[in-house]
Amino acid sequence: MAQLLLLVAVGLVGWFGYKKMVKDAERVSKSVRRAKDETKTGASGTLVKDPKTGEYRVEGPDDEAG
Repeated sequence: MAQLLLLVAVGLVGWFGYKKMVKDAERVSKSVRRAKDETKTGASGTLVKDPKTGEYRVEGPDDEAG
C-alpha cells in the first residue's frame, strides 16, 4: 500500500511539474515573439489599453497583457 501511495505522489508531482513547465514555456515564447516583432518593426514597446480608464500605456516586460 505504501508503494502505491508513493507512486501516486510521484505521479502527481510529475504532472504538476509538467503543467508548470508548459505554462512557463508559453510565457517565454510569447515574450520572445513580442521582442522579435518589436525588433522587426522598430517599435519600442507594445501599447495596451487599460480597461478601467480607457487610456493606453506602454506595456513593460513585467506586465501581463490579456
